[in-house]
Amino acid sequence: MNNTQTKTTLIQNIFRILLGAFMLYAGIGHLTFLRTEFQSQVPTWIATNTTFMDFIVLASGVLEITFGALMVLGGKLKVKTGIALAMFYVLIFPGNINQYVNQIDAFGLNTDTKRLIRLFFQPVLVLWALWSTQALSFLRTKFKK
Repeated sequence: MNNTQTKTTLIQNIFRILLGAFMLYAGIGHLTFLRTEFQSQVPTWIATNTTFMDFIVLASGVLEITFGALMVLGGKLKVKTGIALAMFYVLIFPGNINQYVNQIDAFGLNTDTKRLIRLFFQPVLVLWALWSTQALSFLRTKFKK
């Protein structure tokens, strides 16, 4: 992977930093003021024990803060960070499905329509993480070989 493959535009950098700031906010929320709402999103097929559910929320908060910091800083790890963050969004998607299927009111999503619309934003986040870090171009190049 050479430097020209990982060079991002000003727009990509702005969007990468915005996504990083969002991740920092979400991660801090996991650890503090949104902790209870995030606990309600943990699918019951993953955990029913409230202590373990809380651990999942705290651990994902730490990951989100880490991803947020790495996205803001950019640097040599930005492509890998973009790929890892995209994978993280895929892994947490069952929580969004759980919120929709079980009609859980959290984060202002208090109708089935709002919860359904949110499901369509997860792929946007995946693409945002990949595009803003140049990971999308890197992966295209890598898989053409």
